[in-house]
Amino acid sequence: MRITKIICVFILIAATGVSAFAQGRGRGGVTSNFYRFDYTKEEAQPIAYPAQPIATQHQITLHNETIAYTARVGFMPVKHATTGVSEGHLFYVYYSKNGVTDKAKRPVWFLFNGGPGAATIWLHMGAFGPKMVKMNPDGSATPPPYSYVDNPNCLLDTGDLVFIDAMGTGFSRPDKPGYGPDFGGVDNDMAAFGEFIRSFLNEYNLWGSPIFVGGESYGTTRAAGLAGYLTDRDIPINGVMLLSAVIDSNAAAGEQRQLSTLPTEIMTAHYHKKLPPDLQKLSVEQIAKQAREFASGEYLEYLFDGARATQTQRDKVLTNMARYTGLSKPFIDSLDLRVPLGPFSTELLRDRHLMTSRLDSRFYGYQLDGGANNTSFDFSNANIENCFLTAFEAYVRNDLNYKNDNLYYVSGNAPPWSGEYNTVVNLENGFAKNPHMKLFVGFGYYDFACPFYPMEWTIAHLKVSDEIKKNNISVGYYEAGHMVYIDRPSADKYHADLEKFVKSALPK
Repeated sequence: MRITKIICVFILIAATGVSAFAQGRGRGGVTSNFYRFDYTKEEAQPIAYPAQPIATQHQITLHNETIAYTARVGFMPVKHATTGVSEGHLFYVYYSKNGVTDKAKRPVWFLFNGGPGAATIWLHMGAFGPKMVKMNPDGSATPPPYSYVDNPNCLLDTGDLVFIDAMGTGFSRPDKPGYGPDFGGVDNDMAAFGEFIRSFLNEYNLWGSPIFVGGESYGTTRAAGLAGYLTDRDIPINGVMLLSAVIDSNAAAGEQRQLSTLPTEIMTAHYHKKLPPDLQKLSVEQIAKQAREFASGEYLEYLFDGARATQTQRDKVLTNMARYTGLSKPFIDSLDLRVPLGPFSTELLRDRHLMTSRLDSRFYGYQLDGGANNTSFDFSNANIENCFLTAFEAYVRNDLNYKNDNLYYVSGNAPPWSGEYNTVVNLENGFAKNPHMKLFVGFGYYDFACPFYPMEWTIAHLKVSDEIKKNNISVGYYEAGHMVYIDRPSADKYHADLEKFVKSALPK
């Protein structure tokens, strides 16, 4: 493994202008050091790694097909390429269909959540695993105690599934605290996951299987990076799935930051019925089209003109901005026609003393501070944080037979990250060297953590051939927020889109 000793300077600039991991990938992080992993210590509490992965037998019915499968809970040692010494263990859960004789026809998915802050509990127990947290159809939590049920949109009908927790998240730990920084930063993280995948293919004799990688949120930074990293190391992949993506911090920097969030503000105002009747009667797709056109046309020209903009131009933009966002002209004017997430979320529903959420702006709650123009409390996050951990802890012990007394870090305990990041070049490199690779990008219309518009800009500017743009890249849009899979109609559509994607990426 080629884990570099360089700790990249990694500044997580979310499209909202707020560090996504200041809140633990947009989800609440623990603040007490008592519960945090301390990378400055000499020794760490030992973890009793099972001698062999713990295997259990199960079955699930998906689309009228009963699939018998084996679940394996394990830890993959990540070894230094030169010394061969293990520097850490990455926790994983592997689901494989029983009775497969031709592995070349059975894809394997490597799935993970956000970069230096989130375990893969969200994709595992919310989107793709055989079991999912029991929630209401719109993605709101049920009253506790929380439970889990069969997932009708489990991806086992498309391939085997490997859910991996990044270092410092879930049960993954460095072997010594001092090794932790070797896993921090984009390059180190990419190398660690690349080594995991190489070792996993060896461990389970999966060389020759079609390979798919998929990430959510800052996990998309990793997935896009692996597209090039693995290809450079002679492990070409069939498909890359990005959900709620951000793979270039500069796509939301400077004045472009205002441009990137505006379409999501317009979508949110439309959802909460704050627009004029002629706009309110438009479909979601129709208002999204107008949101893009306003943001990239009239509003973009005004931002770029800056002090050169005429008063007539400014008045016209102000009028139309109020019309599209549902905010008053005096309020927008007071912010110099630049409305970040904080002021928007507290102002849109101020007449009801409510504020909208960051991860999923469909959700709202009572303004605890009277509307101080911040998003320190995210109702969509609070809605699901506790139920996911509770359900997972019960599931991994009762169904998967992995019993332990280790803390499962949902968020906020990864090794230090710093600096800008951009894995667009890795994705472009992957396409250049492997023109058969396919890419699917999923967007939630009501996601302020990773808004759809800046990622659309990134895709539009990929340096790839016209053939790849036309034949290898597909997208999906969902009437949900950051985690599109917690909304049942969106989850159904998302699964159908991924089925088509996998079929398109496999050899004919």
